[in-house]
Amino acid sequence: MKQKRMFWFASWAVGCAVIAGVMIWAASNKTVGCSNEDLTQIPIAQVTASMQDELQPEEKRVFLTFDDGPSATTEQVLDILKEKNVPATFFVVAAEGNEPYLPLIQRAVEEGHQIALHSCTHSYKTIYQDTAAFWADIKALREKISPYVDVESIRWIRFPGGSTNTVSHKYGGSLIMRSLKKQAEEKGYSYVDWNVCANDAIGGHPSANTIYQNVINDVDNHLTCVVLMHDTKATKNTAEALPDIIDWFSENGYRFCKIDELDMQI
Repeated sequence: MKQKRMFWFASWAVGCAVIAGVMIWAASNKTVGCSNEDLTQIPIAQVTASMQDELQPEEKRVFLTFDDGPSATTEQVLDILKEKNVPATFFVVAAEGNEPYLPLIQRAVEEGHQIALHSCTHSYKTIYQDTAAFWADIKALREKISPYVDVESIRWIRFPGGSTNTVSHKYGGSLIMRSLKKQAEEKGYSYVDWNVCANDAIGGHPSANTIYQNVINDVDNHLTCVVLMHDTKATKNTAEALPDIIDWFSENGYRFCKIDELDMQI
């Protein structure tokens, strides 16, 4: 009896060892690859599109936009745009320093560019103290530029600092931008931000090459690029970089558009 018990114990031990060995072998020889949690799901629309040979690729569009002008730099910008035969949109300001150059707005319109609204004073403290102050500023801007453009036809606004800026909260509270965006739509305006930035208005006066690289690096994979630049006295290097920026977009298959061709807010 004692020998039989020892036999079954030995058989059980051998069996366990065999099973353990198989498990160790299986673990060590597991196929290397991605698990489900490692994979990024591809949108069904993308999968479907990839299977449709007849489907044309989406059009690549670029919207060149200039804020805070007109200024002494604007004429050079217009000259370049005319030479390159591409349109742009100017979000204009009518502060004291802009007033001598306001007639350039008329030239921009005559050469096929779009004029849009930015601010009269561009003073955050003034325009963002409340919604009434903002619309009073826009009214003043419209009055100052009315000799040079049909203001009744202007339906686009770019909020100083962008539609999600937080600087405005300091003066008008945390909900002021939400209120202004709603009111803009109620008044029949469309607002637009940007998804490509030249970073040309930062301190240190970046070089033309730096501005060019800022734009190109920010394009990423955008099929629609709304490029933020400035045509102010302090951003002369933007005008210097502009020909190369235009050439890059041309060489990469982008069509140049004005903001009134934009069918979505960015």
